[in-house]
Amino acid sequence: MLIQPFSVARLPRIEFGSGTFHRLPSLLAGFGKHVLIVTGGRSLRATPHWAWLTATLKEQGFSWKEIAVSSEPSPQMVDQAVQELRGDGIEAVLGIGGGSVLDAAKAVAGLLRPGNSVLDHLEGVGPELPYRGPATPYIAVPTTAGTGSEATKNAVLSVGGKEGFKKSFRDEQLVPQYAVVDPDLLATCPPGLIAANGMDAFTQLLESYVSSRANPFTDALAESGLAAVRDGLLPWHRGGPASAPARERMAYAALLSGVTLAQVGLGSVHGLASPLGAFFPIPHGVVCGTLVAAATRQNIAAMENREPDNPALAKYARAGRLLAEREDMARDRAPSDLVEILSRWTEQLQLPRLARYGVSASDLPAVVANCRGSSMKTNPIVLSDAEVTEVLAQRL
Repeated sequence: MLIQPFSVARLPRIEFGSGTFHRLPSLLAGFGKHVLIVTGGRSLRATPHWAWLTATLKEQGFSWKEIAVSSEPSPQMVDQAVQELRGDGIEAVLGIGGGSVLDAAKAVAGLLRPGNSVLDHLEGVGPELPYRGPATPYIAVPTTAGTGSEATKNAVLSVGGKEGFKKSFRDEQLVPQYAVVDPDLLATCPPGLIAANGMDAFTQLLESYVSSRANPFTDALAESGLAAVRDGLLPWHRGGPASAPARERMAYAALLSGVTLAQVGLGSVHGLASPLGAFFPIPHGVVCGTLVAAATRQNIAAMENREPDNPALAKYARAGRLLAEREDMARDRAPSDLVEILSRWTEQLQLPRLARYGVSASDLPAVVANCRGSSMKTNPIVLSDAEVTEVLAQRL
């Protein structure tokens, strides 16, 4: 088999498995004893994990500052934190939380030493100056299974409202030094969060799998992650005795989704997620979960009509066989089976339609006009505005 040339961008050192949270003090000590800890608003602080961590750090002579992130991070939040802390001698940043927390911590770690505004580097917003660094060493610890931010070089920042945006600050120097993925930290996730974040991870795996930049390295990881979602998402969402192993599968899938998206990009769902998340109060995972079946259906139809030799069609067929666990399924049937499975998951996970968040038909032109960012550029086929509008209309 001829393997096409490919490149692998920088990845963090990965520590995966139950109990890896307890390695944090020794990992932090490798960078210094004065730390910035970035967490969510409340949930972590009410757990034994937080009590253990703070007690252990104190015993081992650490000092630290804290930031709590209770919503999607904004450029203003990042700039304020940098200005308040840049002279404090922070030697390492520890982010523990969901994607918003990890993105906020990543951006702050990137700018504590340079000290300038994140708007200098935010794509499509300001002057987009090259980031020179250096970044403060950063350790990322996810407490949800969704964004894969622990494995990426980009921090997504948001400004809400009709004139708002969701844009990335990205550079390889922002990749965490360590990604510590402990499935035990996911034990308190409620079903709604499991559904939304799990479908975010799934969408990232599927979109990177069919990306126009996909390669054999990312394909292998994406297929492994898709199988983990197949076996983990619904059992974890239902709860019961199967929750613990299902939780581990989803932590693994989310990590792989971060690796693959960082290497080869995403697709139309994430292209649409950017303006939808900026203009309306829609959680990112909900956007992914509610749109992925419709977007997959549209991609398949467009390729069958205009590019029947597009290699992504065969990949959609492989994904359909993998999720259905039917290796003998015919290629002409497997893509439609994939869409049926995704539509069924959307209903079983009770993912809401866009209208619940105030999106109406009159809003669709503005969403489509602002969806052509970096994610849309790696969709396996170029969709027309009418085709993108149809994806949205199916989920109003």
